[in-house]
Amino acid sequence: MLTLDPLRALGLGARAVQRRAKSGRLHRIHRGVYALTPASLLPRHGRWLAAVLACGPDAVLSHRTAAALHDLRPTSGAIDVTVPVGSAGRRAGIRLHRAKNLDPTELTIVERIPCTGVSRTLLDLAGVLTRRQLERTLDEVETIEAKDRIPLSTLLEHHPYAKGASTLKAILTEHRAGSTVTESEFEEPFLALVRQAGLPQPEVGYYIDPHDGGLLVKGDFVWVEHRLVVETDGHRFHGTRAAFESDRRRDQRLTAAGWRVIRITWRQLTERPHEVIGLLVELL
Repeated sequence: MLTLDPLRALGLGARAVQRRAKSGRLHRIHRGVYALTPASLLPRHGRWLAAVLACGPDAVLSHRTAAALHDLRPTSGAIDVTVPVGSAGRRAGIRLHRAKNLDPTELTIVERIPCTGVSRTLLDLAGVLTRRQLERTLDEVETIEAKDRIPLSTLLEHHPYAKGASTLKAILTEHRAGSTVTESEFEEPFLALVRQAGLPQPEVGYYIDPHDGGLLVKGDFVWVEHRLVVETDGHRFHGTRAAFESDRRRDQRLTAAGWRVIRITWRQLTERPHEVIGLLVELL
């Protein structure tokens, strides 16, 4: 991804850049931003970086898009970019936000993309998400302080009147992060997908006896007749080393007892539901 300044540093004037863009050696992504590959071939990280570059040297990826970059929640549609007040105007495909100040401690770089840190991203999200969506996003952050340069509590002290700050404070007071990433977070959309595909309804939270002398194993979604178990992996409950080891041991016990076990992630369920349906149809 190149802007005009480094192109000029390489000795290319405006006309030289135009000629290369016309011949296909450079591809214009935004005004003043070029790539070596066509826009249609850019991965999402490339599109996000291009959007930030298009908005000026002080721009950062933010809000929903920064949350996706931090793997907090999926996103689609326009790319969120925050710029200082008085910066560039509208850009196609970019949702601009303006901030009076962007403290360096609130910012970071992920995959070479300047962006808001986790805490600042959560604060920004508080102004654009529903309370329930914000709670679920908080559940994806196991230890905010370990992932960011500034604790969320400190950030709220710095921005007490930011949009959504009061909601975020209330959630942190009333809601323990992680407490609502329950089975229902997967249960509702997963069962809706099963019904949509016309598949048999599974048992939910069904206890299986592997007959190996150990404890019963609770399956998230179980088709007893087909001896099929679908486990739904959320980062909050399955992201630690202990949980990883425990999950694999459970899977091994069920497999040895003649059950088939597959795991589906939240991202797969929400972003690639057709894959989930195809897999279930084949297995059932």
